[in-house]
Amino acid sequence: MRAAWNFKARATTLSGENGDKEPNLTRIFRNPRNRFSQIILSRPHRADHATLGTMTVEESYPKLISLAVHELRGPTSVVGGYLRMLQRDTENPLTGRQRQFVDEAEKSYARIVELLAALSEVGKIDDGQIKMSPRSTDVFPLVAEVAEGVHEAADRDVRFEVRGPGEGALMAGDVDRLRTAFAAIFRAILREKPGPCTVVADRRLVKEGAGTSAVIVVADADAVQTAYDAEPVPFDEKRGGVGLSLPIARRVVEAHGGRLWSPAFAAGEPAPGPGVPGVIDERASRGTVLIALPLGS
Repeated sequence: MRAAWNFKARATTLSGENGDKEPNLTRIFRNPRNRFSQIILSRPHRADHATLGTMTVEESYPKLISLAVHELRGPTSVVGGYLRMLQRDTENPLTGRQRQFVDEAEKSYARIVELLAALSEVGKIDDGQIKMSPRSTDVFPLVAEVAEGVHEAADRDVRFEVRGPGEGALMAGDVDRLRTAFAAIFRAILREKPGPCTVVADRRLVKEGAGTSAVIVVADADAVQTAYDAEPVPFDEKRGGVGLSLPIARRVVEAHGGRLWSPAFAAGEPAPGPGVPGVIDERASRGTVLIALPLGS
């Protein structure tokens, strides 16, 4: 559990341009006590961003990711090639024990390849190279379809149900990317449940000013309304075993004009002030998520 922070003072972090955290270099550059920051910030600015030559940190960040992926793919391919040679060698076949080790190494190699592909996708989305392919779709049936195929915690007797209206949430969306994003988010939440329980994906239509949004609350069955009413905090993307699927899912949601957050479940201590949650129950918050997507074209 940790002390809560004032979400309203950090609204741009949730809705915003840089996700739940700015790139490390940006934070360094903007720290006035950092000597490197003082050198960089003494140079001419463009649009109030720290500049390095003529390129902002925000512009160089996806290019750095692209370069890292490019440089890592070479040696990774070499490792994969040697592993396949060992597996297919008929003149000097591996012993059973050796084959077991090589097979395990091959699984790790495949995992690294998946992570590099995901990292490349993150960089391309941030750089604007990947565009959503919107077409008219109803989000509510899509949620039910995805939930039906997610069985992440079935071995622990965790049930996953979908409630609320079955249709009526039309929007222009990239169906394939939304489907993948929903699946990643649902699996991450179900992985947080240690034992028997019922998790609900509650679908709602919410009026927001002149517009309407589809809101999906994924929470324990007895905590859906509490989660909806709670103060929002950033959704924790740093979870073991899910790779970069959650950072990609958040970017997909935000590319559709939506947002992704967790509720600030209080741990019992009194709040420090109006509109500010008290100490947050991190485990309960990690096991809950809210997704909002604006409807219409």
